Amino acid sequence: MNNFDITAKLKNKKIGVLYGGFSSERKISILSGKAVLRALQKLKINACGIDVNRSIAEIIKKEKIDIAYIALHGSTGEDGAIQGMLEVLGIPYTGCGIFASATSMDKDISKRLFHCTGILTPEWKTLKKFEPIPEIKNYPVVVKPVAQGSALGVTIVKKASCFAAALKEAFNYDKEIVIEQFIEGKEITVGVLDGKSLPIIGIVPKGEFYDFKSKYQKGGSRHIIPAGISSRAYKMAQGYAEKIYRIFKCNAMCRVDMIVDKNDKVWALENNTVPGMTETSLLPEASRAAGYDFESLVFKIVESAL
Repeated sequence: MNNFDITAKLKNKKIGVLYGGFSSERKISILSGKAVLRALQKLKINACGIDVNRSIAEIIKKEKIDIAYIALHGSTGEDGAIQGMLEVLGIPYTGCGIFASATSMDKDISKRLFHCTGILTPEWKTLKKFEPIPEIKNYPVVVKPVAQGSALGVTIVKKASCFAAALKEAFNYDKEIVIEQFIEGKEITVGVLDGKSLPIIGIVPKGEFYDFKSKYQKGGSRHIIPAGISSRAYKMAQGYAEKIYRIFKCNAMCRVDMIVDKNDKVWALENNTVPGMTETSLLPEASRAAGYDFESLVFKIVESAL
């Protein structure tokens, strides 16, 4: 990519990088947004950072941006809300649209789509606040908020005596939760760029699983490329990721988290439509393995809004 290509496509365009917001992932979103902003400035593209608050529509109008780069994680940013507002304002934006964002953010809906399209996913049930608590016959299970990211509120429950505390923790983040079959195996993630799978990353967390600390603290996990799984599982995981990109009607990118069990079966867990763009984030790492430096990745994502 050269400067002529960049200026030709984005000449006289102003990009607003939307980050921050008011979800539980605000701090991570700020890191992602500022990294993207630095990359755009390095590319000599006219860009500004916008910390999203309740007055975001007025701020966008005041800044007179031509394109919105969405670097918001969690509610409002990944669930279709900000995408819907930008549609109403007539402002092109990066990444996935309303449908892909909303269905991917809701883990129950995501898993229903996985299941009905032949993609293997762990068995699950949902629970809303004040509903009767179901009896769990087989432990361990995974308890997680239905619409939350970065593994916030997630607990692996190994025995009945810990179940109530896990429910309470998950309900701190959402009014509905998912109780999911625990699958023991290797954690992997598959980035997809323009519908094509990137090299798969194997994840070895320092803790019990790939939780918030493992994701964002330096040294919290090891990322392995190639992923250290069989060629059969590798091909299946990439096929699943590309299929999920299509059935969720994603645009530009997504990142699918999966587990490969001891029998070489691949289980899809969730789809991420606004993957992290921090220095420890997985999509930039997979993109580097495919030959994209960070600035090239950011520019490719910006192109999706043109």
